[in-house]
Amino acid sequence: MVLVHGGGATRRAWDRVLAHLPGPTLAVDLPGRGEVPADLASVTVEDEVEAVVRAIRADGAGPVVLVAHSSGGLVVPGVVAALGGAAHLGGRVAHVVLVAALVPPEGGCGLDCMKPHHRDGLVAALDAAAAAGGPPITLPGPPADPEPFRTAYGGEALTDDELAFVVDPVRCVPDTVHHYLQPVRWSEAGPVPVTYVLTEADRPVPPAAQEAMVGRLPHPPALVRLPTGHLPMVTHPAELGAVAARALP
Repeated sequence: MVLVHGGGATRRAWDRVLAHLPGPTLAVDLPGRGEVPADLASVTVEDEVEAVVRAIRADGAGPVVLVAHSSGGLVVPGVVAALGGAAHLGGRVAHVVLVAALVPPEGGCGLDCMKPHHRDGLVAALDAAAAAGGPPITLPGPPADPEPFRTAYGGEALTDDELAFVVDPVRCVPDTVHHYLQPVRWSEAGPVPVTYVLTEADRPVPPAAQEAMVGRLPHPPALVRLPTGHLPMVTHPAELGAVAARALP
């Protein structure tokens, strides 16, 4: 089982769910985050795909289940394609589990998955930075005041332990916005089986947006609803682990 983190995070975002996953697991750092160096200003979805595929191939042969959270979903189609497609058709990917994951329209990009006011604000900021000739925009790391993070993800407020876990600098890191600008094509993934975990109390990726993204997948996924905010791997690791475990061949 290969775990791909979302925005502003590292592979350590999955720490709480690991004990609930049977069999071997591989949590991957995307480039520029965690232990994989890269220039966040220019990291692309293609760079991220290559990093995940490289980690999988270095780990060994055999079928894999890809589990991707939030913006980690942007890399999934490319990874599936690079690994030869679905296992039942001779490739290496047995199943994909998308956890509140971003699914743009065919050929669209991560910007298309954002709330309209967030998307418009980001585009305006990118245009202003380019016009001013300043440095490219990146997202900040750990907050000076973590308290707003307690309720930022939706669902029940994070406990003290959960909040400390989330904002720990080994997990909460600066991130790129550049990967939100590249096209993503789910047609590359072919008929790979997909489970979509829809987080019903999510604030960053509202349930209605997730419903729309489920409808963009080329083949209807298995849909699992969890009554959680955006971080079920932190707040409900056993429940999420059980869903992911069912995807194992």
